[in-house]
Amino acid sequence: MSIAKKEYKRITVKTLVDMKAKGEKISMLTAYDYTMAKIVDGAGVDVILVGDSASNVMAGHETTLPITLDQMIYHASSVVRAIDRALVVVDLPFGTYQSDPKEALRSAIRIMKESGGHAVKLEGGKEIKDSIKRILNAGIPVMGHLGLTPQSIYKFGTYTVRAKEEEEAQRLKDDAIMLEKGGCFAIVLEKIPAALAKEVADSVSIPIIGIGAGDGVDGQVLVLHDMLGMTHEFNPRFLRRYMNLFEDMTTAIGQYVKDVKSEDFPNSTEQY
Repeated sequence: MSIAKKEYKRITVKTLVDMKAKGEKISMLTAYDYTMAKIVDGAGVDVILVGDSASNVMAGHETTLPITLDQMIYHASSVVRAIDRALVVVDLPFGTYQSDPKEALRSAIRIMKESGGHAVKLEGGKEIKDSIKRILNAGIPVMGHLGLTPQSIYKFGTYTVRAKEEEEAQRLKDDAIMLEKGGCFAIVLEKIPAALAKEVADSVSIPIIGIGAGDGVDGQVLVLHDMLGMTHEFNPRFLRRYMNLFEDMTTAIGQYVKDVKSEDFPNSTEQY
């Protein structure tokens, strides 16, 4: 006989740890604005990530590096106003935490106070240990991010799969344990071998959320615009498109243009 899953009225960082302990998978999607966040939250997604991927999908930049802290706060504020259930995690953007723990704390405090977000996410391992510690000491929940770290794209020079070699894999495993011991409530693993991701998930008690990290982790995250098919030029192996909104929206807008040009819209029932 199957056991009914608990209905969580509000997702917290403790909820996610409990979900891992019970073997319940965690769903996570990005959102950057009120309207989309309202839909995502209403559909039952557990975690909404206000990702610095807004730099790509909302602003059209090639990388995540250009987005600013003010812009992240704007997007996060819009999302927080929309949600009733999901945990809202906000990315600290490039340049706001890497070199100075005091700056990292100031950035995290601004996000929490000005956006109302519930937690922050930082990319990296031992090199940002001091920044994570200072943020956690202020009572701000931190989600880690290892593997492919897009903010370091110019260091790696490619978006290829990370940690395929033993040395880098061991470093990733060590960083994951360090993040858990340091107090992070969860870790995103991006674009690493599935076997390695499962090994990490099995070695820590906090949830491991994967993107391109296989099915042996505790949850999955995708960029909303990718999984809805609004973007169409990005085709990594890990991406499943649940809709093709690019085609549907193009067709609908094209039909609107035709109806306006032909004077079919508005018709007699669509005016006062």
